[in-house]
Amino acid sequence: MTTEIYSILINHGFRRSADYVYRPHCPQCQECKSARIPVEQFKPTRSQKRVIKKNSFLSIQETTPHLSEEHFELYKKYMKQRHKDGEMDHNDPDRYFDFLNSAWCDTKFIEFRLNEKLISVAVVDFLRDGLSALYTFFDPKHSQLSPGTFAVLWQIQRAIQLDKKYVYLGYWIKDCEKMNYKINFKPLEILDQDQWHLHF
Repeated sequence: MTTEIYSILINHGFRRSADYVYRPHCPQCQECKSARIPVEQFKPTRSQKRVIKKNSFLSIQETTPHLSEEHFELYKKYMKQRHKDGEMDHNDPDRYFDFLNSAWCDTKFIEFRLNEKLISVAVVDFLRDGLSALYTFFDPKHSQLSPGTFAVLWQIQRAIQLDKKYVYLGYWIKDCEKMNYKINFKPLEILDQDQWHLHF
C-alpha cells in the first residue's frame, strides 16, 4: 500500500485505520456511505463562520506523526469524556499511536494551541486529490470552541491552499447521531453504488 494507491481506493469507498485499508461489505445492509466535501463549492454557514471567528486566535502547526506524551494525555482525556470503553479507547501509548499513524501514508498531526497549550489534534492524511480527516481529539473543557467543526473547516481551507479538490470525512450513516455533524458541511458528496452524488 502507498499514498498513491490509497488516493485511488478512497474514491471507491475505502478508509484507512492504522496500516489497514478497508471498506464495509455487508450483504443485507448498505447504510455506511462515504462522504466528502468538494472544497471549491463549500459555503460556510453562519454558525461555521462564528466557529472560525472564535478560533481565530489559535496557533496551528502541522507536525509529522510522532509519539508525544502531550498528545497522548490529551487523547486519554478526550476518550474518557467522549468514548469511554469504546473500541478506540487505547490506554497503551503504542496502541494509540499505531491506531492513528501509518508506515506508508503521508499523514500529519495538526496541533491547535491556545496560549501555547495544546487543546486539539487533528490527524489528517494528505492524498493526491484531497485531505482525509482521519480523527480529531480535543480537551473537552474547550468544547465551546467547537474544535471538531473547526478542524474540518481548517482542512477545507488547507485543501484549497494546496489546490486539492476534496476533504474526505469517512463514513456517514443516516440514522447515526454521532455522524450527523457531517451533513452540516454543504454541499456534501455521498458515494452510492460507486458513484458520487451531491447531497445538499
